Order: sequence, then C-alpha cells, then structure tokens
Amino acid sequence: MTKRFFASLAFLFLTLAALTAQAPAGKEELKLKLPKPMFIGTPTNLKSANLEAITGKSRGPFYVPAGTILLSAKKKVTSSEMQPVIGELDMITDGEKSGGDGYFVELGPGPQWVQIDLGTSPALSAILVWHYHSQARVYRDVVAQVSDDPAFKTGVTTVYNNDHDNSAKLGAGPDKEYIEVAEGRLIDPKGAKGRYVRLYSNGNTTNDLSHYVEVEVFGSPK
Repeated sequence: MTKRFFASLAFLFLTLAALTAQAPAGKEELKLKLPKPMFIGTPTNLKSANLEAITGKSRGPFYVPAGTILLSAKKKVTSSEMQPVIGELDMITDGEKSGGDGYFVELGPGPQWVQIDLGTSPALSAILVWHYHSQARVYRDVVAQVSDDPAFKTGVTTVYNNDHDNSAKLGAGPDKEYIEVAEGRLIDPKGAKGRYVRLYSNGNTTNDLSHYVEVEVFGSPK
C-alpha cells in the first residue's frame, strides 16, 4: 500500500473524529473556566465499595441547549448550618474555584446541605460542584436536588445521588462516588425545573466534615 493511501486513511479518520465531536442539533458545548489542579497523578489509596473507575482522564465535552447561561453567579446561598465553621456562604457562588485555603466553606459533621436560590424556576442544563480539591478525597452521600419549595418537602426532583446505602436517609441512589479534582463534578439535571438547588454531603475520606468551594448552575435564561 502506498503512502498516499495511508495519508488518505488518516485524513478520513480525522474527518470522522471532527464530525463526531460536533454538537448535536440545537446544542452547544458548555464552556467552563476551570481552576488550576492542586495535585498531580492518579491516587490509588482511596477505597470505596461504590467508587467509580479511576481513569485519570479529563471529562469530555458536555453539550447543553443553545443559549444556556450561568444562573447561579452571586445568588443567595443558605445551608443546614446558620454559620459555617470556616468561610462565608456567599463564597459558594462568587466564581472563585481555587482549591487552596481561604477559598472553601466548611460545615460540621453529619449530613449537611447548601442551597442556592436562583430567583426563578428555569429548565436546568448542568450543575457543577467543587468540594475541597487540594488533595484527593471522596465526599460521601453526595445528593443534588431541585425544587420550587425552599423547604424541599414537595415537588423535589433528585438529579444525582451516590448514597448507595441510604446513610443520609434521603433514599439510596444509583450514582457512583468519585475523587475530587479541579474540574469539579458535572451533574446532568436533564432539564429539571426548580428555583432552588440543594446539594448534600456527609463527610469525606479524610474527616467527617463537608466542604464546598463553588457551585455553578446552568440553564435557560427564561
């Protein structure tokens, strides 16, 4: 076979890859500003019966409806604790995602939650959460819910739940635990609508505290 044949074959593969990477009709790639990674390498000493497979690869592109915007910037945040142990709640929507000291909110032991008031009830396209990511950790019982009820007693939609043994008493979930990294955890709410987004956690593999660096919620501008 000739060099020209192999060159043509390579061009074909590249073309097919480019076509495959194109956004589906009516959608666009979600563009994110990610913080600098705080640790290097793939940790191997974290054990969990529910931990997702560790690949060491970055997350691929995520596509959202065209016109999707960031809804959560500077929005009001409340939590299960009146006053965090460390930090202020408004840090969770201030746009600062660095994993270093001074950039995270710390809540006490046991199941805790933070809640963002979006002000309206839009269709949601993506939720990103950054817990403490300066070192490799797995946060327990991570649950994300959406509702128009600020008390989360009615009309609650659960969009993520990795509490496999129902230790947080919110119901057992099908999702996997994961290691915190600088790119955060992207949750697909699949168009769920709600004014309030609530995120739960229940300690981590280093200690029994919950930490939040930043939460971003994306969705329809209407």
